[in-house]
Amino acid sequence: MQKFLEYASSQYYDGTPVISDEEFDRLADLYNYTSVGTRSTDTDVPHLFPMLSLQKCFNLTETPFPLRNAVTTPKLDGAAVSLLYSQGSLRLALTRGDGKKGKNITEKMRTLVPEKITDTRTFQITGEVAAHANIPNSRNFAAGSLNLKNLSEFKNRELYFFAYESTSNLHETYMEELDYLSEQGFRTVLTDDTSSFPKDGEVIRLNSYTEYQSLGETAHHPRGAFALKERKEGVVTTLNNVIWQVGKSGVVSPVAILEPVMIGDAMVSKATLHNIEYIEGLGLEIGCKVEVIRSGEIIPRIVRRV
Repeated sequence: MQKFLEYASSQYYDGTPVISDEEFDRLADLYNYTSVGTRSTDTDVPHLFPMLSLQKCFNLTETPFPLRNAVTTPKLDGAAVSLLYSQGSLRLALTRGDGKKGKNITEKMRTLVPEKITDTRTFQITGEVAAHANIPNSRNFAAGSLNLKNLSEFKNRELYFFAYESTSNLHETYMEELDYLSEQGFRTVLTDDTSSFPKDGEVIRLNSYTEYQSLGETAHHPRGAFALKERKEGVVTTLNNVIWQVGKSGVVSPVAILEPVMIGDAMVSKATLHNIEYIEGLGLEIGCKVEVIRSGEIIPRIVRRV
């Protein structure tokens, strides 16, 4: 399953996900998978500061720090990007990549963010490139756009950059820093309306930079922030059979035939299984018990063998 999750993570950051966010989160939790991003290549460029992930919480009863001095912002579902500014100009823009290195997308990002700012220091701004939620598969649309080779085609796409972090160390609080970025001409997750953009939870972080930095970080995530996500409750049923069907694109994929079970307001008797690697990774066998969720409240998916 680790190999499959590496593949799923790589496809996700390339804008061509093979499983839903709910499935990935559940499988990553079950199999203790903590890697972020895609594997870097020889042509990738280092970020000035690593782009860490966020630890996930699914309720507010066991948070990693007290919430009395915390700030809540929307967790936009787009593609993470870093921007390097120096001497008042945009010098470099990179995709997340593996968090340490990413692909150079500077020319594309010049069309979405200020080329010139009044701040002449050297610092990194990180944020999310997002598309409106009414665009089909808006997250994939945003991430896939960053891989386009044709700059003119990229310019014609309706995309937006929202800043959510800065390494400038100019202010005492996170809220003041995002207000400052807004004054410099950036959209931010705190100061701008994000209601029409897709989200996959909320980000809760300490407002004081002193408190935030005092907690430090792991190799994977900062300790002073976390993503609050909703975990879909699964239902256990029996895997009765597996059949193979041909999709519209001609790809043959497996489908689970389940003992019918109610999930929410729908009776479910089938679920997608993606491919043989997914089946083997979960250790599925005919007659075994499985946990099923409805991804996005629509598509039934098996997330584990019980």
